[in-house]
Amino acid sequence: MSRRNRLDVEVVVRSPRWVKTLPMSAALTRKAARLAVARARVPRCAADAKLEACIVLAGDRFVRSLNRRYRHRDRPTNVLSFAALESGVAPAERAPAAANADGAVPLGDVIVAFETAAKEAAAEGKRLAHHLSHLVVHGMLHLLGYDHQNAAAAKTMERLEARILSELGIADPYAKRRRRTIRR
Repeated sequence: MSRRNRLDVEVVVRSPRWVKTLPMSAALTRKAARLAVARARVPRCAADAKLEACIVLAGDRFVRSLNRRYRHRDRPTNVLSFAALESGVAPAERAPAAANADGAVPLGDVIVAFETAAKEAAAEGKRLAHHLSHLVVHGMLHLLGYDHQNAAAAKTMERLEARILSELGIADPYAKRRRRTIRR
């Protein structure tokens, strides 16, 4: 991890299925989140700050309610990110939300849906632990200002995700899609 940043990660388990199916889910979550912050560009305003994030391991029902309320999509999704940093600005230029009393800069919240993540992992022939790590990395990058709204941004984000996952011993989740694109 970067010498300049320390990330405190609170993991809240709302769905006991996470712990029942994947007892080490909280530890995997913390490791993936910390590595994402260590390898990504951190906004200048938070470059030397202690950072905080909350990751919620929830079920589809909870994620669906958040997705409906905040994104106006009445269905569950695998991961949601709610950034505390100013949106609409390049990652390096973002301003943080007000620092906490202890001076920590909150990055925001990442919420992962168990049922959707488990179905995706099974359908893609992946270990749930690997898919959870990927979803956490993806969500943390969103908190830092990365997105996939256009092809160039998606390419940047996907390459960074693949690099981080590689350090965790996880295969590139986008490799098959890139091979199909190249063959066409």
